[in-house]
Amino acid sequence: MNAQIFETSANGNQLTELTEFVDAEQRVEISIFPNQEFQTITGFGGSFTEASAYLLNRLSRENRMKIIEAYFGESGARYSLTRTHMNSSDFSLRNYSYAPVPGDTQLEHFSIDEDREDIIPMIKDAMAVSEEGFKIIASPWTAPPWMKDNNDWRGGRLLPQYYDTWALFFEKYLKAYRSEGIDIWAFTVENEPLGNDSNWESMHFTPEEMNEFVKNHLGPELRDSGEEVKIFGYDQNRDAELIEWVDVMYDDKEAAAYYDGTAVHWYGSTFNYFPDELQYAHSKAPEKHLIQTEATVDAEVPRWREDAWYWSKEATDWGWDWAPEERKHLHPKYVPVYRYARDIIGTLNNWVDGWVDWNMVLNRQGGPNWAKNWCVAPVIVDPDADEVYFTPLYYTMSHFSRYIRPGAVRIGHTHTDEDLMVTAVKNPDSSIVIVVLNQHEQPKALNISLEGKTLNLAIDQRALQTIVL
Repeated sequence: MNAQIFETSANGNQLTELTEFVDAEQRVEISIFPNQEFQTITGFGGSFTEASAYLLNRLSRENRMKIIEAYFGESGARYSLTRTHMNSSDFSLRNYSYAPVPGDTQLEHFSIDEDREDIIPMIKDAMAVSEEGFKIIASPWTAPPWMKDNNDWRGGRLLPQYYDTWALFFEKYLKAYRSEGIDIWAFTVENEPLGNDSNWESMHFTPEEMNEFVKNHLGPELRDSGEEVKIFGYDQNRDAELIEWVDVMYDDKEAAAYYDGTAVHWYGSTFNYFPDELQYAHSKAPEKHLIQTEATVDAEVPRWREDAWYWSKEATDWGWDWAPEERKHLHPKYVPVYRYARDIIGTLNNWVDGWVDWNMVLNRQGGPNWAKNWCVAPVIVDPDADEVYFTPLYYTMSHFSRYIRPGAVRIGHTHTDEDLMVTAVKNPDSSIVIVVLNQHEQPKALNISLEGKTLNLAIDQRALQTIVL
């Protein structure tokens, strides 16, 4: 059985192709069943934020293109699914809207000029090096304050008299980006409609309010204009609220007709990927997408050229400090590499068909970010010194995005060691891709069985491995 094996490990491998393997006493049997088929994969990738694009503008042309190639080129991660923000987000340099003029209900002053210096050039550079192309999901954090009941960037609700104007905003954005040669594949109706305690741009919806907006305003506006773009509802954490939202979204048949799927985030826990909630969301609408649209090592300042930190149980997230007492157990300290790999494998095995990281590039502070909501990105840069650091998270993402291609189908598998995490897919070119995560202190020998053939190899301790058959 012909195979290529790539490993990233705490011992220093960085998507390294292996031809020799460590000695391992513990043996694991992995069986692959290509005729057991589950969801079709949409893709993997990260987000075009103003923060990332601004930083790329400050680097030398050589380093800018090195990063673009690393994410989108054939020699790199080959990102296939991405996201960007409509209007400003916390990872913008300031608050702004494409519709800045109060009372402009026909959006005659609508303009995406704010994006022309940074986000649009970053997307175009990515398009230029991506051989297979990539999809873009666009999400608003908030409508302009003049459309809201609190007249503020943070919190509040969209005033009902502006529902039609806000729906028109989406259409205007779609056409403005298309005029730049950039197609938007999907919208989420609202980033984090449950809010963020008004710490940065946000706008609240109940599930019923979102249905009202989608079925009577946004959906008809896009339909009547002849635009073919997908609409995803919810777009927040995968925990208990997800069940409430999919019940409301899909029990309303008129609204359900406009939803192409459900968008989710990972911030409900540092270790629990909420399989029961994901299974429920899939069962509620099995023909629709279930896409993870945002994840990040939040509440941390990046460690610079310190690979060991990303493999250590040191990171804390927002819930470490902010979660209510009854939910703090969901937010212990964690290993960043494991958090990413465990989450991607766990969600894939529970019907998620796309997984999108947050910022692609941040600086050594974890910004720029007007709200000082510092985070970590897979690539960290020092623009003053024109230096770039590819953290272990970059290689972690690449284990999935580079080898599992759009149109792949997740297939069945079993394995005999509960200490390992495993997922498997069949690519459109018929190659089989298996991803294995070993979080433990001992290497493991792997016997992989596929259609009567067996492959013998091993995975190092504290390692992630992608096997291409």
